[in-house]
Amino acid sequence: MTRIVYCNGEYLPEAEAKVSIFDRGFLMADGVYEVTSVIGGKLIDFDGHAKRLERSLSELEMRNPVSMDELLQIHRDLIEKNALVEGGIYLQITRGAPSDRDFAWPNPDEVKGGLVLFTFAKNLVEMPSVKTGIKVISIEDIRWGRRDIKTVQLLYPSWGKMMAKKKGCDDAWMVEDGFVTEGTSNNAYIVKGNKIITRGLSNDILHGITRAAILRFAAEAQMEVEERNFTIAEAQEADEAFITSATTFVQPVVEIDGAKIGEGVPGKLSLRLREIYIEESLKSAV
Repeated sequence: MTRIVYCNGEYLPEAEAKVSIFDRGFLMADGVYEVTSVIGGKLIDFDGHAKRLERSLSELEMRNPVSMDELLQIHRDLIEKNALVEGGIYLQITRGAPSDRDFAWPNPDEVKGGLVLFTFAKNLVEMPSVKTGIKVISIEDIRWGRRDIKTVQLLYPSWGKMMAKKKGCDDAWMVEDGFVTEGTSNNAYIVKGNKIITRGLSNDILHGITRAAILRFAAEAQMEVEERNFTIAEAQEADEAFITSATTFVQPVVEIDGAKIGEGVPGKLSLRLREIYIEESLKSAV
């Protein structure tokens, strides 16, 4: 089956989709993105992703080429056209393609923003890595200072992922001023004495949509949550550790920089949080 994608107003077979070489997303990483999970052919937490997208666009003084209602319909159309049951939809908005390369932003009244979306199939609910947990390394966080904006500037996170793979691990937790910020594509957590600890929101980390849902569900389940900074050393002494993201939900971490976390197997609290997240998110899926 040929995948159908959305490219600047058209639904096209992926091989026919093209963007201009002058698109600022290509030349300047001048763009933002979102990834929304799909389970059972329905979108998980679309409203949360839509609101964060609006915030990212606003922070960069960038216009959305379409309305949010139109964006939701495009997501639904792509699910139908690709018979997507489980996986996700990647969305990217750029500042568009002016007639030439320039550091100055183009006039949005003259240059319309670029918009592309595509689906991907992935086993999200029964991920094999959930049973084994993942191993992470720590690396210095040298990204720019506005990590709260979900931009397409992903070179260093990609680099961090490769650093981890070269050491036989799965991911990297980034560290700044001695404290963990986040993973390469996820938010980071530790559990100590049944207390969930994660860094508080600021410009230093992405305001994860899955993070917000997890903390809300944890509170509703009478689990204690503390938002504060923590170190790698503290994480290595924790009872459990895990990450969250749109396509991993809750993923247990069993090793950090070679040190086993707890018993070195996925923790009960992490696995229970994952169950709660899937159950509750499906109730509000659209």
